[in-house]
Amino acid sequence: MAESSYATIANYPIAVIGSQYCTPNQVDVVISRKVKTLRYGEFIVSDMNGNFVFKVKGTSFGWHDKRVILDAADNPLITLKQKMLTEHSRWNAFKGESTDEKDFLFTIKTTSIFQLKTKLAVFLANNNSKEKNCDYLIKGNWSDRSCVIYAGDSSTIVAQMHKKITAKSLLIGKDNFMVTMYPNIDQAFIVSLIVMLDAINAVNDAAVIGAAAGLGVAIGAGF
Repeated sequence: MAESSYATIANYPIAVIGSQYCTPNQVDVVISRKVKTLRYGEFIVSDMNGNFVFKVKGTSFGWHDKRVILDAADNPLITLKQKMLTEHSRWNAFKGESTDEKDFLFTIKTTSIFQLKTKLAVFLANNNSKEKNCDYLIKGNWSDRSCVIYAGDSSTIVAQMHKKITAKSLLIGKDNFMVTMYPNIDQAFIVSLIVMLDAINAVNDAAVIGAAAGLGVAIGAGF
């Protein structure tokens, strides 16, 4: 099903970060976060043989949250920066370590202010639709690590993720999930989308927990 729906755009590389990250074959990677040792927002991306492919470094940047995606040699590829004071949760992506508008690559945002299930739209820098027509759409259930990335608002799948649970990962406290990327899609781009997806859901989860805690205090105080 996924392969047949992908075939319409699999004939040429779809490079957002770089054509070197596009391959003619399907690629599976494992994204891992050592819950007890790595800071939130930091990940290691490896292939199925355990070789590092990308690393993600999480940092604070003034009022903004920020992530930097590195290649296996620690060269910065993409900087992901949270955009503040917007109705929708939004992150922007830039080339290398830059956050200048001239190096803007794409933006990702929630499609509605309140979401029960994950739905985010991605708009590339050359999108002239005034955010009416997205270039990619992410849908699914983040809590289950079950999300699919589509080309635009279509049924064409370019990547999908699912939870990877092993006895070892449970023992050492790792948050592991697998991402399948279909032929000719930019793998660095897909990893950056997953990192942004994680960041947006972390903020939303914190907001829900905070609201629940506030409700509990109010109930306890007799309001």
